[in-house]
Amino acid sequence: MSPEPRTETTDYEPLPMAELKRLLEPVRALLSPVAVGLEHLPREGAVLLAGNHTLYGLLDIPMLGLEVWEATGRMVRGLGDHNHFAIPLWSDFLRRLGAVRGTRDNCTRLLEAGEAVLVFPGGGREVFKHRGEKYRLIWKERVGFAHLAIRHQVPIVPFASVGVEDMFEIVSDAEDVLHSPLGRLIAALGVARQQWFRGGDIIPPLARGTGPAGLPRPERQYFYFGEPIGTRRFAGLHDDRDVCFALREEVKRAIEGQIEQLREVQAADPERYPVQRLLRRLADRLG
Repeated sequence: MSPEPRTETTDYEPLPMAELKRLLEPVRALLSPVAVGLEHLPREGAVLLAGNHTLYGLLDIPMLGLEVWEATGRMVRGLGDHNHFAIPLWSDFLRRLGAVRGTRDNCTRLLEAGEAVLVFPGGGREVFKHRGEKYRLIWKERVGFAHLAIRHQVPIVPFASVGVEDMFEIVSDAEDVLHSPLGRLIAALGVARQQWFRGGDIIPPLARGTGPAGLPRPERQYFYFGEPIGTRRFAGLHDDRDVCFALREEVKRAIEGQIEQLREVQAADPERYPVQRLLRRLADRLG
């Protein structure tokens, strides 16, 4: 995250959550989210929610936001990748959902206002996964969120999301593109162009759905919110990279454990798919 104008988080108003719920209700009915650990979310005060970014990073975030709002009455304010905010109309849509450009200045402003801030330390690279990276955390050496949590003495609630990455199967990823004629053309365009692609980190994979005819298979969405991880024990050490990295690893381990637990819940869920839920309701009515 890098410094940006501090006005960006206050020059627009997100949509009311009740209106977002109405707009998203058809998708929510299809995905039928299940959330565990909502009692761990603070009802007030600044907090960072740190979790795993799923493939393409779109379907589960609105569902997570609705679950948090219904449990706490709070809108989560997401930190988005810079490239999102370079796209006309799409950037306006994200702002209406409460998202801001993911900079330290913007995050600081939100925390100082006592907001619940949603952060995905894996960023764009974790969204654009490669084959064999299903539900993996790909955080590289990032410690920015830990630095900010310690600096502002706010707790971190680790959360996991499972469901989206079972809806798709990656056919071609960034490595395939970079080793193709297109990749060689990208390399030939020069350093500036390579920097825009971040060495291939933000080249989206080509994926097909795991449902019939290659369509995405509707999967129930599962969320796990863990116990808050306090930062007061690290007071004053926000510029110590080793301390920040240790906190980051503590959060990462918590999320990885939550992902495994959710996948066990998913595997045992008799109503994982919409047709199963429909048949259960019909049986209840007839029985």
